[in-house]
Amino acid sequence: MALPTYLEIVNDVLIRLREPTVTTVSENTLSTLVGKWVNDIKRQVNDAYDWDALNTYIDVTTVANQYTGYSITGAGLRFRINDVINTSRYWPMTGIDKPSLDRYLFMTPTPVHNPPVNFNLGGVDSNGDMQCSFWPIPNATDTVRFSLVVPETDFSTDTDTTKMPKEPIVLGAYARALVERGEDQGITSSDAFAIYKQSLADYIATEGARSPENDAWGLA
Repeated sequence: MALPTYLEIVNDVLIRLREPTVTTVSENTLSTLVGKWVNDIKRQVNDAYDWDALNTYIDVTTVANQYTGYSITGAGLRFRINDVINTSRYWPMTGIDKPSLDRYLFMTPTPVHNPPVNFNLGGVDSNGDMQCSFWPIPNATDTVRFSLVVPETDFSTDTDTTKMPKEPIVLGAYARALVERGEDQGITSSDAFAIYKQSLADYIATEGARSPENDAWGLA
């Protein structure tokens, strides 16, 4: 089954609103607004659960004598960490906070230089990706693998697709449209939001049953 496109999702919402479909998301003011609401809801669906489809690996290569300024390229800022492993040394990495890193670095006359066992997240590069630091200060070239859940970026073109379940995105954008337009059209906006949340909860339950090791997630 083909992944749903931005244009398909916008047209599904327009049909529910009893409005004409469009050939491009930016065709008119309403379709453009619906496109914005679709992106708003897609971000909510992205963040609602650690979807299997969003799992990815990003490798960071250390440089000898450099402990900070490493970019986790492609991660953005909204990712969630599954695990971090030094694949060159075959050991897990442990996160530490900034004060602990500073103490290791600056409360000794000769900071330790060894293969890193700790990481700290902090800083953002010019591409909007999170940066990290390592401890001990790397003494060689190691590969540190970040196992992450990275949300999709917003839709921008008609043919952009999503790996997220289509139904809750459509239902959520439809509910948002009802609120913004001040219309009920046979269903109240609060009912529409309830249907959206139930749809999202159903998809999360299905995903959770497939991956029972995941924590339980709830929708307020």
